Amino acid sequence: MDLHRVIEALLYASDKPLPIKRIQAVLRSAAENSPTDATAALAKTGEKEIRKAIDALEAVYEQERAGLTVLELQEGYQLRTRPLAAPWVRELFDGPKPARISQPALETLAVVAYRQPISRSEMEAVRGVAVDGVVASLLERRLIRIAGRSEGPGRPLLYETTPEFLIEFGLRSLKDLPNAEELRRLSPPETPPANPNGVGAQAGVATGPAPAPAPVEQAVPKGDTAIAETGESGN
Repeated sequence: MDLHRVIEALLYASDKPLPIKRIQAVLRSAAENSPTDATAALAKTGEKEIRKAIDALEAVYEQERAGLTVLELQEGYQLRTRPLAAPWVRELFDGPKPARISQPALETLAVVAYRQPISRSEMEAVRGVAVDGVVASLLERRLIRIAGRSEGPGRPLLYETTPEFLIEFGLRSLKDLPNAEELRRLSPPETPPANPNGVGAQAGVATGPAPAPAPVEQAVPKGDTAIAETGESGN
């Protein structure tokens, strides 16, 4: 089997992004645990070969106008459905469809992304409106999280974006952020549940399934576990 097809199978079967080193480890262990000519031939595959194979796989998808795409994220590579397939993919899943993020929430998210870590009062100073509701919404969607407390008066909570934020917007790192105006115009997808076969079946853009909302306490970084959303002061 060609390398790019093996990688395709691995990406399909995995429920999370696969870094290149993990793909290499799988190729080696396959040769050890299932010794055949085919597995032995891929056992010593290098990083450049894997990147080239992933590019070849994506080229095939592009040429065939496939319903899948390979997305490179900070954590590795993942197989996703294309935005054009969203109307059909969305119908696979029962229950209410998650609402798209509101424009005020997007604007607040842009402020956090470019000025993090940032307090709620600082967000309000930039936007000129109260942000209590949108901050709660962004926390619930796990697009932002509590980063700690400021050393300023009242020691207000500070907020930062999350890895889920990068995944929702198809970014590998914060270095890939678009300009602030472009980010305000973007909208994360309406996200259905994860595909049981391992593919993040996306109903909007080629990004993966959003995790279930976590209680605010779980969003607090280590070393500051006593912080709760209601504990903010100075705003």
